[in-house]
Amino acid sequence: MTTSPDWERRSAELWASIDDHEPAEFRKRVDALAAELPDGDPVAAFERACAFDSTGHSDRAVPLYRAALAGGISGIRRRRSVIQLASSLRNVGRAEEAVDLLTAERQQPADELDDAVSATLALALTSVGREREAVAVAVAALAPHLPRYQRSMANYARLLVEPEEAES
Repeated sequence: MTTSPDWERRSAELWASIDDHEPAEFRKRVDALAAELPDGDPVAAFERACAFDSTGHSDRAVPLYRAALAGGISGIRRRRSVIQLASSLRNVGRAEEAVDLLTAERQQPADELDDAVSATLALALTSVGREREAVAVAVAALAPHLPRYQRSMANYARLLVEPEEAES
């Protein structure tokens, strides 16, 4: 991944202005920025995927997220690629695949995107009819952020998916 601080700054500025552009124009600008990177650079695939995703084209984003991951994208962009790929898969009717992807991702080292992984997993779980598990995932992710009741909420979340323990 060969981005420079200047490239990252320009990318951040472009993304901050997304609402100032028509979708096709925004994608064109992202594509031009991504074209500055070497051929096959996974960051370029990731940025293009994000642009399609953010402008309502999850179907076109999926193969680009896969290309970014296959190309060895790393750091926070790797995690974002997984989350956003799973969200796009859910949007195109492949929620079971999203659940599998996010369930595996929860085994990765913790970072600032853990709650995004959980939130996206909860949505995917609802799409496959596993609403009780979805609520458990969401409540467990929310519990650490509460000013009180963290322990109780975490326990309640666990009991939603392990009800037999509640009866003992």
